[in-house]
Amino acid sequence: MSIPRSEPRSGNYCLQKRLFCKIVGGPSSPLLANVFLHYVFDLWFQQWRSKFAIGDMIIVRYADDFVVGFQHRREAERFLRELGERFEKFGLALHPEKTRLIEFGRFAAENRRKRGERKPETFTFLGFTHICGRKFKSGGFIVKRETATKRLRTKLAEVKQELTRRRHEPILRQGKWLRGVVQGYFNYHGVSGNMAALEAFRTEITRSWLRALRRRSQRHRMPWERFRRHVDRWLPKPQVLHPYPTERFFAKHPRQEPYAVAPHVRICAGGRPQGRSLPRPAKK
Repeated sequence: MSIPRSEPRSGNYCLQKRLFCKIVGGPSSPLLANVFLHYVFDLWFQQWRSKFAIGDMIIVRYADDFVVGFQHRREAERFLRELGERFEKFGLALHPEKTRLIEFGRFAAENRRKRGERKPETFTFLGFTHICGRKFKSGGFIVKRETATKRLRTKLAEVKQELTRRRHEPILRQGKWLRGVVQGYFNYHGVSGNMAALEAFRTEITRSWLRALRRRSQRHRMPWERFRRHVDRWLPKPQVLHPYPTERFFAKHPRQEPYAVAPHVRICAGGRPQGRSLPRPAKK
């Protein structure tokens, strides 16, 4: 059984890698890979960073998928070379076609524009395509996450096939099943900046459900007005369930207290002046 891939993360330079090795037992391969990579990769990464790294480094690993980010390109190239040597000692190998070094981060777009190159490359990690983006209002850097196109198409194909199998079931049962599917999809993919993909997923599910219901009978076709009531009842509407960490922080810890917006201030329009708020010591 092959251990699937390892891909990049934020930083000026990222490594995208895919590993291959032999493990007995398909269902247990992610668990065994997690334990194996802890000693082969995680501990070695900490030692390498403390000895050789000058700039910032970051690693994100989930089971057998991981991303490594670097501030300096020369450190990324050295790490990639020594990582291959490290894996060879334990019978692992980096996939030659799916291992790449990309420029990604806050200054990637500007640096590539000065060199006359195109926009920074993107990478896919845990079902999301990560893109170098800009905030709409301030224009600051932001890592934009969108649902990977391949995962979206695969999920829609699975739902369409299951709807074809369930089309003769009662609408009540179909609606309950679809509500769980759509809500589960939103629970994972409901991140900031991914609203377009969530709406597209709900729209395609609606079309597939209507098509399945209309094929139940050749005499009685489901009208749209009647079907729309079922959609509003059973299919949840997309919403952002995982905002950026800064948004969650400011929601819990606002910059100013509620009463600071309208402070309690005494306004005097004239007349007798007010006395001092605090008494002062008498002069000797």
